[in-house]
Parts: sequence; structure tokens; C-alpha cells
Amino acid sequence: MDTIEKNLELLVNGAQQVLPAQELLKKLKNGKKLKIKLGMDPTSPDLHLGHAVVLQKMRDFQELGHDIIFLIGDFTAMIGDPTGKSKTRPPLTNEEIQKNTQTYFEQVSKILDPKKVTVRYNSEWLSKLTAKDMVQICAQTTLAQLIEREDFATRLQNQQPIGMHELLYPLFQGYDSVELHADVELGGTDQTFNLIMGRHLQEKYGQEAQVIITMPILEGLDGVQKMSKSLGNAVGLTETPENAYGKLMSIPDTIVSKYYKLLLNKTADNNLSPINIKKHMAYEILKKFWSETDANIGQEYFENIFQKKEYSAAQEVILPADTANPIWIVDLLRLLDAIKTSSEAKRLIEEKAVRINDDIISDFKAQIECKPGMIIKVGKHRIYKIG
Repeated sequence: MDTIEKNLELLVNGAQQVLPAQELLKKLKNGKKLKIKLGMDPTSPDLHLGHAVVLQKMRDFQELGHDIIFLIGDFTAMIGDPTGKSKTRPPLTNEEIQKNTQTYFEQVSKILDPKKVTVRYNSEWLSKLTAKDMVQICAQTTLAQLIEREDFATRLQNQQPIGMHELLYPLFQGYDSVELHADVELGGTDQTFNLIMGRHLQEKYGQEAQVIITMPILEGLDGVQKMSKSLGNAVGLTETPENAYGKLMSIPDTIVSKYYKLLLNKTADNNLSPINIKKHMAYEILKKFWSETDANIGQEYFENIFQKKEYSAAQEVILPADTANPIWIVDLLRLLDAIKTSSEAKRLIEEKAVRINDDIISDFKAQIECKPGMIIKVGKHRIYKIG
């Protein structure tokens, strides 16, 4: 097998789809550095392990010497990607976008070599488009093409509204590829329509069309829905090792093999017991995306708290001096950094997943009298102790 074929094998390994596969081989044979594009909208301050799946594929290209472009969609974040959404998503404010953007590069650097990444923002060109420019971009496609998109078609069928700005989202994402002259664009399988739009617009603007590589979607902690911060089923790349390890131990057994495959590029050792298979998975993921020290911290904490029941080792949290007492359960969970939103708290309480000193909290409006030494359990594998 020659070098080009070996490189191709590496680059397509684990991918869900390469469109069109023969064009990637052709581009590699040209011998030039390819421009590899990956775009992410800063819709939350943290990236998570779902993002890591496609970032690892980008690293494969980086290690082969290609030009890596990490595109932060600060302009498109104001629209909100309608992919998979059954209703129009409220646009983010400039302040929210700026806040969320701040830590993105630092988090991406956990996986990519930061010295070999070009960071771009699509506001560089999209915010400068005139009305004439917009008309010209819109003229490159048809309404019929746009509503072929599965989520748009479903919403139309169910007589659910679609905002005009949402129809522009795939056009803007596609136009990013025109501006960047991308040779390859990476994304999840849920991004296929938008990525194809990039190919379409590049051809319309007289460019060589990009190759599309889609990666499988990683389900979140519920084992059903795509990993997402907004759904409360994500493992964030900035989480403490204790929380990250505990969350990974809580995933359903049915998706453990997928986590091994997509995050570790390994298969589970079936000679181990189910609990040890999962512990090995959690340890290796933390070692890879955090550090070996963090992996040891996470595992030791899990074993002490959940296997040996030594609650004295639980994460101690000192509440601010001005904390109300009693305090609304949702505010308490927020101070513990156990939740991001009230809706997440409500879901956990409805699922009877919140306990205080082993008493289930079933009332979303509950007022909690905080006392030193109080043990608070959130979900299966998160335990806090009030200091």
C-alpha cells in the first residue's frame, strides 16, 4: 500500500460517509496541502465529548500536514442552527455569543495542536454582506431545494412555522466554504444537508467543490438523544475529572461499545465484567481528553464514593456567605454547578434523581435548609457535601 492510500485509509477510518469518496483520493494525489474546515457555533460556553468525535478526525488531517481551519460561527449563532429542531430557536445575543466564544479555542487545544490551527470567525464576511450580496447568494438555490431538508419538511408537514432566517442558515454555512475555499468540510451526520450546500455554492461561484466527511453522532448520557448541553446529557470538556468520570459511568450499557469506538477507536475487552469495562472506558477517555492525573482522580473519587460509600470523600462545596437559607432547590443545584438551567433541574427532580441525605426531592419548589455535612446526590454518579 503506497503512502497516499495509507493516508486515505486513516482519513476515512471511522467516518460515516465521504462524499464523494473518489474526489478525496483525487485531492490527496494532487499533493497540495488541503484546507480542512470545521465550523462550530458558540451556542454554549463549553464543548463536549460529542464535539470530540469530529475534532479527532480533524486531528488526523492536521497530523498529515494539511491546513486546519476552525471556524467559529459567531454570526450564524445569532440565527441558531435549525438542524433537528421542531421549532424556531431563540437567537443568541451578541453578549452571549462573545461569552461562549472565549473558551472555545482553549478547549479545542485539548485535541488539536493549537500552533497549527487557523481560527476564523464567519462574522468577518457575513456581517459585511449587502442586500445585493444576499440576493445573489439566495439566487444560487431554490426554495424547493431548501425544504427538502428533513427537519424543514417535517415541520411543514406538521404545520409548524419556519422562520425565514432559518432558511438562510444552510446558505450562510455553505457560503463560509466559498469564502474559505475549503477543500474538505467535516461535520456530524446531522450536518449533511448544510455541508452539501457548501459544495453546491462553491460550484456556483466557480470553485472546486469540497469533499464532505461526516462523523457518527454520539448519543448523550441518556443513550437516546444526541449529546447536547441544552438537553443536559453532555460530558463537557471543561468538567472536573470527578464529574466527567461519574457521568461516563452513568451511560447505559447499550452505548458503551459506541463510546469505545468513537472516542477511543478501540473495542471493549469482553473478558472484563460490565462494571470494569465501563470503568476502563471512563479512565481511558479522561486520560485521553483530560490527563492521566485527572483519570486517576476521577477513578479514585468514583471508587471511594460509589463503591466504598465513603461520603467523606465527596466534593465539598462551600456556599457563598450571602446564600439564602433556606434556599430554593434549583438555586442550590445551580450553586453546586450540578445544573445549567431550571428546566434541567425540573427534569432531574421529576425523574426522582435528586436526593438530600438519601431523601428524594420531588417538589420543584422545595426550599432547602442547608447544614454543614449535608449530602446531595444528583443523578446516579454526582455527590456533593455542603462544607
